[in-house]
Amino acid sequence: MDFKDASARFKSKKAQTPDGEAAQHKPHDFAESYRLRAKMLGVLLRDARMNAERSIEDCAYLLRVAPEEMQAWEFGEAVPSLPQLELLAYYLGVPVSHFWGTDTLEAKVGRHVDIQLEYLALRNRMVGALLRQAREEAGLSLEQLSEASSVSVERIQYYELGESALPMHELTVLASTVKKNLSYFLESSGHVGEWLAIREEWKHFSDLPEEVRRFAANPLNIGFIHIAKALAEMPTEKLREVGESVLNITM
Repeated sequence: MDFKDASARFKSKKAQTPDGEAAQHKPHDFAESYRLRAKMLGVLLRDARMNAERSIEDCAYLLRVAPEEMQAWEFGEAVPSLPQLELLAYYLGVPVSHFWGTDTLEAKVGRHVDIQLEYLALRNRMVGALLRQAREEAGLSLEQLSEASSVSVERIQYYELGESALPMHELTVLASTVKKNLSYFLESSGHVGEWLAIREEWKHFSDLPEEVRRFAANPLNIGFIHIAKALAEMPTEKLREVGESVLNITM
């Protein structure tokens, strides 16, 4: 469901009365405005909850409210507070701004419960293709890979064709045998891949010393970060020239 049309109609009521006159000549109907906003928020709440595959009871327990109250929020009969929305956003894996937007997750990316099987089938084929590519790059036959990993030739063939899901404990051994790390097989594109990449980047950022994190998070230091990035990407010879120039200035 897209709220853009409803939002446009809502704004037009501020601009015109039914006969086309300016709205400033007519008192604003605050009750109707609040009712409409509550209904829109309710739809977005239910959309986020369904997308995360959480029950009303799960969310109610998180916030220590009765399930009936959570249900009333989704029907637009009552409205949660901002702190409650913040906890729900964290729990349901959405930015809190989702709850004052105009697009549902279902409209943008589809109900993820409906695309799980399609995603898993596609990823199994991709992992299988990568395994085959890595095996051939390593110059190994199916029989050699089987002997080195104790995984039967038949199972490896099924894995490479994507006809069977490759269990992690076997993937770890097979990846090591073809001289690849597990990151080689990770999803690197699409919605899931982008999310995983962001989570990995955040993990590395969180592991940095506190003073480095504070420096990087300060918007005033963005110029220094751009300079560091440019230096990191600079060819060795050019970097050496820059270093010599800095040395000459300081001497």
